[in-house]
Amino acid sequence: MRVVIVGAGVGGLALARGLSDQGHEVEVHERASGLRRGGAGLGLHANGVASLTALGVDVSGVGRRLDSLENRDSAGRVRYTVDLGAVRERYGFESRAVPRRALMELLADGLPQGTVRFGRVCTRVRLNPDGTVSALFGDGTSATGDVVVGADGVRSAVRRDLWDGDPARPTGWASWQGLTRVPVELAAGTRAAVVQGRQGLCGMMPAGEGLVQWWFDVRWRPDTPVPGAPAAVLRRLFEGWDDPDVSAVLEHARDEDLALFEHVRYRMPRKVWGRGGATLLGDAAHAFSPSTAQGANQALEDALALSRALAEQRAGTDPAAALRRYEHARRGPVALASLASGAELLKRFGPPRLLGAERLGALATSQYIGYLGRASNALTDRTS
Repeated sequence: MRVVIVGAGVGGLALARGLSDQGHEVEVHERASGLRRGGAGLGLHANGVASLTALGVDVSGVGRRLDSLENRDSAGRVRYTVDLGAVRERYGFESRAVPRRALMELLADGLPQGTVRFGRVCTRVRLNPDGTVSALFGDGTSATGDVVVGADGVRSAVRRDLWDGDPARPTGWASWQGLTRVPVELAAGTRAAVVQGRQGLCGMMPAGEGLVQWWFDVRWRPDTPVPGAPAAVLRRLFEGWDDPDVSAVLEHARDEDLALFEHVRYRMPRKVWGRGGATLLGDAAHAFSPSTAQGANQALEDALALSRALAEQRAGTDPAAALRRYEHARRGPVALASLASGAELLKRFGPPRLLGAERLGALATSQYIGYLGRASNALTDRTS
């Protein structure tokens, strides 16, 4: 089967890995001039690592394993701790924080030479009378396959010909992200932290080689001017926070380290994502805010589910039906992940302390284990 993938992000490259290993003829078209090595880091949860493992990608050599996730208040007091080791014991897959560029290079290095073609700006997708699908590009060329997959992000060009209107809506929040060396104990450990206060949220994860993946979630409107010196703005906004790790991150943050990402989400993922031999993957199909850090993980889940759907013997005679089975299998887990990510108020107000840190941590761990199972196909082998 010939498969054309539009977009060489994490999800698109992961899908290409899975399909290439199955013997499909795969080509990936990316609008950028080269492999995207920008961005900060990614939190790969158990379901993301499980998806990558099933796709033949071993991430044990990149980034750093995470054993716990602390939730703290702005004074640095631990409210509760999610035991990620217990998640690993339950599902058999660890959580990791990895530099985005390292994951991108790992995915791309496993593809046959020439699979990814750069400088290819997709403008349209066309369903052909013979059942094939074509991706049309700005230079007047096209690529035709039995299947076209739009893995081209929130502003997907492929989606424009499959859906009516743009479903992405701003949430009122944005993240300033960075990946830098910060001289704190957290950088050398296996503990991540999320610090919450009325000004917003700061997250920090060790990402290997002394690097810390960090981000500040702040209130944001689409018409907000982007500051020329964002590091100074963050220092002023969070200067009253006494958490020592946050203070260290703010001290070492530089403007050139910072990238801004506005949070958007779809009101609710659609029941059917594509039409004919065309479908969508990742943010193109179901963008949601990063409250539960499932964006990349759900894209990896998509890649695994779609590669499995196209591996079925009957997919060769009816690719469109295989795509609809893929969309149906992913609909429930994606809807739950989208719903959970909508809890934006939790960025400002922490959980109640009535139970105490230990009991609250046990409850949070139990709930997280249950949530991951329901929001994952990879961890449960759910196919419908």
